[in-house]
Amino acid sequence: MAVLRDILYKVSLKSTSGDMERNIEDIAFDSRKADKGTLFVAVRGTQVDGHDFIQAAIEKGAVAVVCEKLPNQTKEDVTYVAVKDSADALGIIASNYYDNPGKKLKLVGVTGTNGKTTVATLLFDLYRKMGYSVGLLSTVNNRINNQAIPASHTTPDAISLNATLADMVEKGCDYCFMEASSHAIDQRRIAGLTFRGAVFTNISHDHLDYHKTFDAYIKAKKRLFDDMPSSGFALSNVDDRRGRVMLQNTKASKNTYALKSAAEFRAKLIANTLQGLEMEIDGKNVWFKLIGDFNAYNLLAVYAVAVLLGEDSDEVLTQLSLMEGAPGRFEQIITNADITAIVDYAHTPDALKNVLETIDDLRTGNEKVITVVGCGGNRDKSKRPLMASIACKLSDKVVLTSDNPRDEDPIEIIKDMQAGVSPADYKKTVVLADREEAIKTACLLAGKKDIILVAGKGHEAYQEIKGVKHPFDDKEVLGRMLNLLAN
Repeated sequence: MAVLRDILYKVSLKSTSGDMERNIEDIAFDSRKADKGTLFVAVRGTQVDGHDFIQAAIEKGAVAVVCEKLPNQTKEDVTYVAVKDSADALGIIASNYYDNPGKKLKLVGVTGTNGKTTVATLLFDLYRKMGYSVGLLSTVNNRINNQAIPASHTTPDAISLNATLADMVEKGCDYCFMEASSHAIDQRRIAGLTFRGAVFTNISHDHLDYHKTFDAYIKAKKRLFDDMPSSGFALSNVDDRRGRVMLQNTKASKNTYALKSAAEFRAKLIANTLQGLEMEIDGKNVWFKLIGDFNAYNLLAVYAVAVLLGEDSDEVLTQLSLMEGAPGRFEQIITNADITAIVDYAHTPDALKNVLETIDDLRTGNEKVITVVGCGGNRDKSKRPLMASIACKLSDKVVLTSDNPRDEDPIEIIKDMQAGVSPADYKKTVVLADREEAIKTACLLAGKKDIILVAGKGHEAYQEIKGVKHPFDDKEVLGRMLNLLAN
């Protein structure tokens, strides 16, 4: 319970009417979740407008309404608060309602097209190994120390987010490492939070179905840094040509990392194999279990964050050298077959290119690379031909298949992908809409020492078709098929 006036602290108000001292029992932006004593925040979403459900929320017991436009008819026993931006207000209200948990944790946000999950997960694992009580908010799952909480979005809605952070505070967490997606930043789900640090990994083609332009996508990512307080730090990968742009307007201390450019935190990649990679960091040669150039960047980012947070550099490197990567991120599947099997979440052109180039660097002889890849439905269509083109360019065989088709016809999605296949590459592609059959075919095409990459879904244990999530795990299917062939 909280007093309405208190939970509106720092919200930019246009007008108010009614009792501002009334007690609020709960907050909601979904009218179906309103109950007696609820403050309902009417948010304009991508699919529906919360203003259309103000009356429904009141009928369910809402006693106060925050909105951008007051309804034509108001009720005397309901308090109405008009604001300029109700999405922004919701973030601040949620933070106030849960007693500003973001200020009670050292909260670090990680944004970028690729690498967010690995960086956040490695930070979580690192700090757990160093003895801290830690929270994690990521695409794979949310965690409070050993307690796992399934995640439905990369970044939860503002109410769920603050409720989870409050739970972390209650359970004694010192730190929370979280992914900050472009959607969440743009939709102000993180408004009201106080970040101790923000990390930019990289940016490439993604989510243009939502942001419409690449410039809008960049600005969404950049807002995390623009909103940082002077007490925090901003860390950016300046090997990415937009890395310095992210730091332009931030009040936080500016810090950079890179493998190729001049930066405060710099590393040299010495060796890169299927068993791991060796890097020189701060004059020390360290062997890591993670694989690939992209993981060299991820490890360097994690190292830099830990040092900026005041940890001993030697202890950080020692612990990082013992750690595994995030689930479904360049994850090797161990089987009885003499074939290298890799599952990766790569679902953008740049991520797929990075993974396949890493595999190419790791080849030692005449191994063939067989790639299974699809594209998600109801998402950015412009990347579909790019994904197929990259797969064909960097693979010996490509199986085009279904990813999460959602409400689209998988065959139509694959046709969009085929537009990126050059005539010279027709013979190296196979089309199988059934994902399990596609993985099975890749296994049949592979010979000894060959490399199979199944890309796009990574850690996901489902396939979303027509609004239903069917159990499906790339790792399980790939491992099972290869073991059957080996026996």
